[in-house]
Amino acid sequence: MASNLSVKGKRILITGASSGLGQHFARLLAGEGAHLILAARRLDRLQAFADTLDGEVAPVCIRFDVTDATSRQDLAARIDSLDVLINNAGIVRPGPAAEHCAEDWNAVMDTNLNGIFFLSQALLSALRQSSGSIVNIASILGLRQAGGVVSYAVSKAGVIQLSKTLALEWARYGVRVNTLAPGYIETEFNADFWPTQAGQALINRIPQRRLGQLTDLDGPILLLCSDASRYMTGSVLAVDGGHLVNTL
Repeated sequence: MASNLSVKGKRILITGASSGLGQHFARLLAGEGAHLILAARRLDRLQAFADTLDGEVAPVCIRFDVTDATSRQDLAARIDSLDVLINNAGIVRPGPAAEHCAEDWNAVMDTNLNGIFFLSQALLSALRQSSGSIVNIASILGLRQAGGVVSYAVSKAGVIQLSKTLALEWARYGVRVNTLAPGYIETEFNADFWPTQAGQALINRIPQRRLGQLTDLDGPILLLCSDASRYMTGSVLAVDGGHLVNTL
């Protein structure tokens, strides 16, 4: 029997949808017939992007700050039933750990970890209505170490553990929680880095000897958003060209 990877008609909320992975997920899922709710701080940019999408139903665009309790509650109040929550909003504040200030640490934790937990909590009732699914976007840096991104790596490790804990507790409600952990993906934000000597050295450490492309995430995100993953919860799906299994 073929797996059902369809997301047609599913109500899917994507945070951080105004750029990067969030935009890519939105374009993919709109094309597959999902009914999207797009949330981001930059509403003008979000709406301009939404106007370019080809979907059966126009996306709902909401100004949203994942770090703000009132913003989270206002968003949750607008949603009665939800099939999929994609917690994608995230930031990074790079720099040596010895020089990492409290402001940067707290900003990353509030966005990447605290916001995910409290938004998921606020939307639990809506997800229970449809036996919904949460997909948390983490990183392989939550599973392996790298220098210069201490708060980001710790926050993503927290996301992975949070996903497993919520999967355990919320299975009784019919809500599944899984994690997508991308490796190094080429985007508009990092495209200038990869041709450099440092960028090429990093690529050479990936067993497949190439960067991931945004389209490499299409199959995994469709799997986690669809009923094909109905017996998956607490799973961590790494998409990294084998980076996690390279030699030390």
